[in-house]
Amino acid sequence: MSAVPTPRAPHQPVLVDEVVAALAIVPGETHVDGTFGAGGYTRAMLGAGAGRVIGFDRDPDAIANGPSLVPDALKEGGQLTLVHERFSNMDRALQDLDALPVDGVALDIGVSSMQLDQADRGFSFQNDGPLDMRMSQAGTSAADFLNHADEAEIARVIRDYGEEPRARTVARAIVKARPLTRTAELAAVVRKALGHHAGMKTDPATRTFQAIRIHLNAELEELEQGLRAAERSLRPGGRLAVVTFHSLEDRIVKRFLRDRSGAAPAGSRHLPVAAAGPRPTFRDVPKPIAPSEAEVAANPRARSARLRTAIRTDAPAWESREMVA
Repeated sequence: MSAVPTPRAPHQPVLVDEVVAALAIVPGETHVDGTFGAGGYTRAMLGAGAGRVIGFDRDPDAIANGPSLVPDALKEGGQLTLVHERFSNMDRALQDLDALPVDGVALDIGVSSMQLDQADRGFSFQNDGPLDMRMSQAGTSAADFLNHADEAEIARVIRDYGEEPRARTVARAIVKARPLTRTAELAAVVRKALGHHAGMKTDPATRTFQAIRIHLNAELEELEQGLRAAERSLRPGGRLAVVTFHSLEDRIVKRFLRDRSGAAPAGSRHLPVAAAGPRPTFRDVPKPIAPSEAEVAANPRARSARLRTAIRTDAPAWESREMVA
């Protein structure tokens, strides 16, 4: 485990005002920050009057730093409970805390700025560090995967999770360059394989780093399971707010809310009428919200962010039903 860093000025969470507005916090309510990170959403929730915020994070550094990141908000009388756990297990953890059901759940999907800024965590190609990328600081590292997986598997990951059209070329270059131990080494290999020149809008290494990170941390599976856990955790009338940063994540959230709100396509008129499915578990699903030009100018990370929101109905959770593709 890396050393717990000294807390710095807090990072500005993306779309925080819009998230708080969607949660419609009433003083004294209990809300979940499923991706605590640097505590940005939690500070805003407590500042808006939440009586209790329960923050989840799989990263032990985030949990260790937590109380020092929101001291002003706690002085206002709010209560903070931090849980070292994946947000996909929030319903079980909330039951153990005797906190079910909750009034709101917020999720900020993907890697946190705090993780990106720590070179020794190995998430960023902009600062050299060990090839790690593990959010939980346990399990298979990026170096383990890249140095032992076969070329076809590496290509599949880069193609599926990075949407890299030249995934096979990148995978071939990675295998040829093994062993790799540093983020700068990997970035150099990818740039050379894809052709990098000054003035390019996007670094060619971006998609490969994203893909490896998503694969190692099972981020898309975590998101799918986390949405179901939120469905099981929210009270009728409870609010869900999910911020995503790329199309793979947003597609999962969009599909989940489409299905759970009863807005899925009815199917072909040439097929037999299907039996009525479960009752919708969410309502009031507006179009996604994008950050303002001012926010993007102040925080370039917000550029690709999308916020999707919904309100829980009183229907039972779809315990065993899979999302429709």
